[in-house]
Amino acid sequence: MSRTRAAELADTVTVAHGAFNVVGGLWPLLHLRSFEWVFGPKADDWLQRTTGGLLLSAGLAQLAAGADPQGRPHARRIGLGTALTLLAIDLVYVPKGRIRPTYLLDAAMQTGWIAAWLRPTPGGSTGKARD
Repeated sequence: MSRTRAAELADTVTVAHGAFNVVGGLWPLLHLRSFEWVFGPKADDWLQRTTGGLLLSAGLAQLAAGADPQGRPHARRIGLGTALTLLAIDLVYVPKGRIRPTYLLDAAMQTGWIAAWLRPTPGGSTGKARD
C-alpha cells in the first residue's frame, strides 16, 4: 500500500470515527427516551447527558484534527482513548448485569474502531509515527 493510500485510509477512519462519536454523543442529548429504549433505562439522566456531551466533544475534536494532516495522530489518540474506554465499560458491566446486553453491540463497534486505528501501515508500523 502506498503512503498516499495509507493517508487516505487514515483520513477515512478519522472522519468515520469522528462522525460515529458525534452521532453517538448527540443521541442521548437529543432523544434520551429512544436511547434508553435501546440501552435500558438509567437512574441518572445527567450521567447519560454528560457521557453524550463528552462523546460529542471527542468526535468534533477528531473531525477538526482530521482536517489537518498533522492532526491525524491527535485524532488517533482520541479515537483509541474513547474506543478503549467504552469497550472496557461494556465488557465489565454487561456481565455484571448493570447494563443491558445490547451494549455488546457497542463493544463490537469499539473493537472495530480499535482494529482500524491499529492496522499496520506501509513499513510495518501501526501508524504511530507518521500517518
